[in-house]
Formats: sequence, C-alpha cells, structure tokens
Amino acid sequence: MYSLGIDIGSSSVKVSLLDIESGSCPCSAAFPKTEAPISAPHKGWAEQNPESWWEYVCQGIRELGRSADLSKVRSIGITYQMHGLVTVGEDGRPLRDSIIWCDSRAVGIGEEAFETLGRERCLSHLLNSPGNFTASKLAWVKRNEPDIYSKVRKVMLPGDYIAYKLSGEVSTTRTGLSEQILWDFRENRPADFVADFFGFDRSLFPQTVPSIGEQCRTTAAVQALLGIPEGTPICYRAGDQPNNAFSLNVLEPGEIAATGGTSGVVYGVTDEPRYDNASRVNTFLHVNDSPEAHRYGVLLCINGTGIMNSWIHHNVTPELDYAEMNALAATAPAGSDGLLVLPFGNGAERVLGNRTAGAAFSGLDLVRHTRPHVLRAAQEGIAFSFKYGIDIMRDLGLCPKIIRAGRANMFLSPMFRETLATLCDASIELYDTDGALGAARGGALGAGFYSSPQEAFGSLSVLEEVRPQAAMRGVLEDSFGKWKELLIKTL
Repeated sequence: MYSLGIDIGSSSVKVSLLDIESGSCPCSAAFPKTEAPISAPHKGWAEQNPESWWEYVCQGIRELGRSADLSKVRSIGITYQMHGLVTVGEDGRPLRDSIIWCDSRAVGIGEEAFETLGRERCLSHLLNSPGNFTASKLAWVKRNEPDIYSKVRKVMLPGDYIAYKLSGEVSTTRTGLSEQILWDFRENRPADFVADFFGFDRSLFPQTVPSIGEQCRTTAAVQALLGIPEGTPICYRAGDQPNNAFSLNVLEPGEIAATGGTSGVVYGVTDEPRYDNASRVNTFLHVNDSPEAHRYGVLLCINGTGIMNSWIHHNVTPELDYAEMNALAATAPAGSDGLLVLPFGNGAERVLGNRTAGAAFSGLDLVRHTRPHVLRAAQEGIAFSFKYGIDIMRDLGLCPKIIRAGRANMFLSPMFRETLATLCDASIELYDTDGALGAARGGALGAGFYSSPQEAFGSLSVLEEVRPQAAMRGVLEDSFGKWKELLIKTL
C-alpha cells in the first residue's frame, strides 16, 4: 500500500510515494524540470497561475505511474507554499493568478489594519500583525481589483486548491486559517473581527477540516485522469514550513526544524501562545494542535536566503554545479577576509519589520578577494541572517540545542552547516526526507495506517550530525557583529 505526498512549492511541485509498511520511498517526481516561472508585473509582486500547479501535479503523478501501481494508493497528504491567495469564481476556476508568499504588495494594508485594530488586540488574539499575509492580500484585491473581487465565491490557500481539484470539495484547516491571520487564538475560533474589518463576506471562507485526519475523497474523474482509485482519502494538509517540521518529527515543545530553500526558515514548537511585539517572527497553529494539547509553531522566515545562493551560482559560477560551488566556497577562510553579504534581495522581510534591505556586498577588496571569498561570504551572510532571526526567537523562550533539517538545498553545503551550527551553538541533525514524503506520512497517519507519530516516523534516522566548530567561533562571531552593524546602517 502507498501513501501519496504532494508538495506545491514555488520553484516546483514534487510528488512522492511512501510504502506505508516499510516507510521507504519507491519513487518520486518533480515538475517542471526547470524552475517554475514567477510573474512579477511590478516591483515587489510575485504571482503564479494555480492551474500550472495542478498541471505539474498531474505530470508528476503520471510519471510515478510509470514506476508504480497507483491503484495501491490508499491515502494522500498535501503540503504547499504558505500564505498564497487563490480566488475562485462560481465555476471553481481561478479568477486571477495567485498572489504568492513572497509578494509584498499588501504590506501597507496589513500595517494599516494593525494600527487601526490596535496592536494589543492583534497580538493578543492573532499573535501577529495582519502584515503581508493572506487576509491583507485579499484586501488588496478588494481595494484595487473590485471587478475581480465581486466575482469571488471562495478564497483558498494553494493546498486547499489542489485538494479541491482532487476531490471537488472546498475546505481549509484551522492551521490554514491561522497562517492567513484569520484565527483568534484567545477565542479558539475564526477571527471574524479581521474579516469584518476588511469587509469580507464570511461565506468566502471554506469549511474547516482537521489538518491530520480525513478531509475529503478523490473523485471518479481523478481516477480516470491519473489512476488513483476513486474515494482515496485526503487525510493531511499543511503549509510548507509546519510540514517541514512535521517531516522531521518536530511535534513537541522545544523541538526545532530548519530549511534553506528559496527562503530560509527556522520553525520551533511551543505549548504557549507567544508572540514577538514587532511581529518579526510569527506564531501559527501547528499541525498537531488540539484542544487537549495545544501546539504552536513559531516561524522565522527570511525571503532572501537560498535565492541569494542561486543568484550567486547563476551569475558567478554558472559552469559549476552546486557541489563544486560549495567546495570552492570552503577554500576561503572563515569570515571571508572581511567581505560581508546582506542576502535580503527578495522583497520585504518580516524579520526586518517588513522593510526591504536589498542584497549588498560590503568590504570588497579588488586585490585580495577572489571568487571563493564571494561564494563563502554569500553563504556566511545567509547563515548570519538565520542567526539574527534565531536571536529573536530566543527572546520568546525558544533556545535551540539541536536543529533538525533535511539534507537538501542550503544544508547540502558543509561550510554553511558548520557556520550555522557554530554561530548558534547548536548541533544540526540531517535527515533524508522532504516535504512530499512528510505529507505522505501525514496522509497515512491521518488515514489510520499508523497508530501514532512515533510509528509514522519509525523509519526516519539521522544521516549526519554537525557540531559547532570551536576553532571558528571567534572569527565568525566577530564577522557576525560587523554584519549586524552593516544591516542596522542599511535599515
């Protein structure tokens, strides 16, 4: 028996099959084969066509079907890029491209709501500023595209849309509402006061279903199209960062997960509803939250991390693959001989108070610095941005001693891993898992094929442990101090 995991990313869509009994992955696929396009009609905008996500899902599942018998799929789990806005009309089709997670057009609208509703009310009830989250993006459409808004019948997150395409049913989760800033943590119910403030008709928002547990079932049309049996239950849905934590078995208070894809994320679990007064880090419901045992996820998200590394790769070392680039970066000394890089070149940053610092190089010596220095300084700058945000999380009581991560993206770089572990004085545990496999495990758990998370993650093991490097600590701490001074001047 298989569980199918679907991961709707902004760079690609990945699908994986999990053998429920053994916990192994017989096959996986990702589409498109090159990076998915993101439309940016104006500075700070970022949009994708939801129909393209569905087409990538179909292409991926068909590829799986060439290696495995999809009639054996017994459950489905979905994970997706957080905070995206999908608006559909009466016919269930998107009315416009999705305004995705890294789009910053609604920052001003969120700040206006924060001040008008009141900082204390927002932080105590929402644990966040409305900021640049989904509700504010919908308010932008209402304000700037009234013709489109008048046709909106349902509002969905990216994962909700894919679940709808598979089942024909429109739903969301409580965790999804919290990431849209439409969940009242104090009242433990939808935040109607936010919807009322923006003038949203409450009928726009779907019914809620459990994050882990049966949500809906696939249709006969999906069986004909993809070979997945009609009636297969969709039993798990989560945003990419809560799901990354789930994939790494980060479910209990004090546990920490990290990822370094296009954006960089550190996600910690707590049983107390905590918030940052400046909303630089954000608190949401975690996937295993329940009335009996509350679980909250504190999320540090930095837009300009992996995308900085990708930019360096394409523009400085296009002839090398990433492994070769990482090896070349490691030939430069720790601290990069004074070369500093701010990696914030991907729009407004929540960790910087929704300001756009931009990417920058500082201290470049045209005689002394070489390509390895540039490569290392970029990766150190990304690690410094993680450290900057983790220091904010420490103020909320989350003090990581162990950081769990998948061996992927930025965490494929030994130099980056050692730099981050040393700066944070925390060991990094690397696992062979990803978002699609995590979603597949969640689907199997929600369908009852596993009796507990412990059973679901029984086959997950540590591939490698990275410890802080005492010999590097002094140089890196000095470099981080100078980097922080540069950031403050830039802001």
